[in-house]
Amino acid sequence: MTDDPWVPPVVLLAVDLVILTLRESRLHVLLIERGIDPYKGNLALPGGFLRHAEEDITAAAHRELSEEADLDVETLRLEQLGVYGDPGRDPRGRVVSVAYLAIAPRLPEPTAGTDAADAGWQPTDRVLSGDLDLAFDHQRIIADGVERARTKLEHSALGTAFCRPTFTITDLQGVYEAVWGITLDPRNFYRKVQKTEGFIVPAGTSRKAATGRPARLFRAGPCTALYPPMVRPAEGPSAKE
Repeated sequence: MTDDPWVPPVVLLAVDLVILTLRESRLHVLLIERGIDPYKGNLALPGGFLRHAEEDITAAAHRELSEEADLDVETLRLEQLGVYGDPGRDPRGRVVSVAYLAIAPRLPEPTAGTDAADAGWQPTDRVLSGDLDLAFDHQRIIADGVERARTKLEHSALGTAFCRPTFTITDLQGVYEAVWGITLDPRNFYRKVQKTEGFIVPAGTSRKAATGRPARLFRAGPCTALYPPMVRPAEGPSAKE
């Protein structure tokens, strides 16, 4: 038995941010190009270390997003995604990161700042396929963020936020296809949407189509939670549900 006092291990605390939006009918994630080592020149999530022991973790996430990408943090609702602390995830030492997620429509182009050499939107499918070389374990964090977003579309009315004030069911289907990364059968999608009470409501007008009958327009309904949920079908080239 030893009388030596216990010495706590040195653990650094950081934050990482997964910011998702739709651009040109594809799901995109905000990435920066690292301007410093380690992984200088690699793409990474915006984020960084807490500045001091008294800094609130969520406040640090807002600060890093503002500093590294110059986005208006007041317009984004951050939610905690998870905690990542595998040994060896950062060559600088034992680093535990608290990851945050935000999903929002029509986000502007970011501007790089602090230790970021560049900042921009990248398609999530390129990240998930491994086509982009990301620093640290950020591919895993993004994969978790995308899966959270896909689940949100099943159980909430989030999809309507990515549409214009009035939209067609085809427009809404495009949002689901972009986030879920699959092709949906239009008839089954229409049936599911109409069966979910309060999800969308008729706008009383139609949009003239190039061919065929004018498409009916809808707007977001009063409900925020979907029941029954819009259950994601099995993935494949064309999900028939």
